[in-house]
This record gives sequence, C-alpha cells and structure tokens, in this order.
Amino acid sequence: MDFGLVLQTDPPASRVVSLMQRAERNGFTHGWTFDSAVLWQEPFVIYSQILANTTRLKVGPMVTNPGTRTWEVTASTFATLNDMFGNRTVCGIGRGDSAMRVAGRKPNTLARISEAMKVIRALARGEEADLGGTVVTFPWIGPGAELPVWMAAYGPKALKMTGEEADGFILQLSDLYLTEYMVRAVKDAAVAAGRDPSAVTICVAAPAYVTEDDSPEALAHARDQCRWFGGMVGNHVADLVAKYGEHSAQVPRELTDYIKARQGYDYSHHGRSGNPDTRFVPDEIVDRFCVIGPPEKHIEKLTALRELGVDQFAVYDMHDAQETVIDAYGQKIIPAVNA
Repeated sequence: MDFGLVLQTDPPASRVVSLMQRAERNGFTHGWTFDSAVLWQEPFVIYSQILANTTRLKVGPMVTNPGTRTWEVTASTFATLNDMFGNRTVCGIGRGDSAMRVAGRKPNTLARISEAMKVIRALARGEEADLGGTVVTFPWIGPGAELPVWMAAYGPKALKMTGEEADGFILQLSDLYLTEYMVRAVKDAAVAAGRDPSAVTICVAAPAYVTEDDSPEALAHARDQCRWFGGMVGNHVADLVAKYGEHSAQVPRELTDYIKARQGYDYSHHGRSGNPDTRFVPDEIVDRFCVIGPPEKHIEKLTALRELGVDQFAVYDMHDAQETVIDAYGQKIIPAVNA
C-alpha cells in the first residue's frame, strides 16, 4: 500500500515543504494539498518547491476542479512540473466544493468534469484536445509525458463515471463498509465499460491521529482533533441528499443519516480542528470515517482497507500532532502494513 500526506497550503509555504520532506523520509510516496484559491495559498507554486526539495514524492491536488482554472492552463501547469521533475504529479479532480462556493459559484457538474478530465489528460500527454471547437496541442512536450487523473466521488453517478473514465478513485473517508460499497461500484462500472478494473487506482483519504494508548481521554482528544472531517464530508452528503432524497436506495444510509443535525457551514473554518460547524458529527462517525487510536489500531484498519482493494491511504494531517503522526507512520505503521 502506498501512503500519502494531505495538507492545506497555509502560510508559511516553507512549512508545507518541510512536512512533505519529512513525509518522504518516513516512507510516504505522495504529497497532496487542498486547492481552494480564496482560502489558502496557490498550491501549484508550492508543488514546484516540494518537488525540488524531494526526490521521489509525487504531488497533486486533493482536489482541483474544472471551474477555477481553464483546462489548458491546468494541463500546462501539470505538464510543466512533469517536464521539470519527471512525471511526478497526479491530477486529483472533483466538483469543487470549497473552491467554487467560497467564490460565489456552484460546484461543477459531472458532465463538465468528464470533459475536463479528457482535455487535461490529453494535453498533458502531448496529445490533441478540443477546447470547444478549437483543437490545440502543446508543441513543447517531449515523449513519455504522462498525467494520471484521479476523480473524487461519493454519489452513484459520480462513482460510475469514475470507473468508466478516471485513472484513479479518491474516496474521502475510511469507513470499511462504505469503502467496500463504493470501490465495488467503481470496479463494476469499469468492467461494464470494458476496462480493466485493476487499472483504476483506489485512494482512500482520511484524517489519522496516533495516540499513545486507547484510554478514553486519549481517544476523546483524537476525536475532537478530527471531528472537522465529518463536517467536510457532510457538505458532499448534503448535496447527495438534496439530489436523491433522504432515504434513497441509491445512497447508503450509512453515509447520509448522520447529517440530520447539520445546520449550515462556514468555510472560514474548513478542514480545521475545532471547526464550530461540526459539533453535530457524533463520535461514531469520527471513528468510522477517520483512523484514530494507538498504532496497532491503525495497522488493523489499514490492513482491512488494503484487503478491500485500496492502493493508497492518504493521511489528512490537519490537527495538533502533524509531525508526530508522520513519524509514527514512518516508524511503526507503514512498515507493519507493508511487511
């Protein structure tokens, strides 16, 4: 199993670079960041520094969207980084929850994501792409250029499209039942589309918090540090409930039930521990969606995820123990999972 580190690009950027270097030293293979231009600093500028100061780490957004930047600009940015550092980027893409809403726009449609994925992937590989009637190609791209495009999804239509079109699937929660359910949906869609399901990389992303023991006090603190994640996922779940209904057979109740007490959301606290808009998230959801507890609990859950077909676990590291978690994964958890 590969391991990734996910950060927000809060200033100073030098700290983001330093944590990514620490992650690489500890056996992480991927470095991911949020991509929301209003809330945080520009990630693609920081990627160049991460790549220049690491040797193997692959970087990318978790996730960008097809509405913030024009598609040829996104493709050119990835292709330039790959030309400089050797195919070490991954394009994670989704609807654009915080990036679009904070800027006063609606998240993108699946149709728009589909078109964007095709254009961005083709251009970054040096192939032709149609930009709405104008066919273009990058004349400066050399042979061997590649750009995997991984799609974030929860709902049935998005899961189907991921299996049909994306190079990878990003699932932002680590609940075992929901992971099995959604991975199966993606793989089944890939098979139905005539694709090799094993060609779709499966990446589960969730907060991880390593405690010294499993005492009630330690677990309570870990839950409070990770509760924000249930609120972030809740934004996407609320969209699914609005689209499919509260008791739709198309969306599992294990995903939707917990947002009944949700009362709005302020993006100024997005992805941060102590987010006051996530008090509605119960401990059970934190335990299911995140990975918390002493190292052996992480090893147990990650091993179970791997058995469900997960190729990468990406650690959301937004809490008060960033270095501690990176080091614990490098020293104890990654070696045990990949023994």
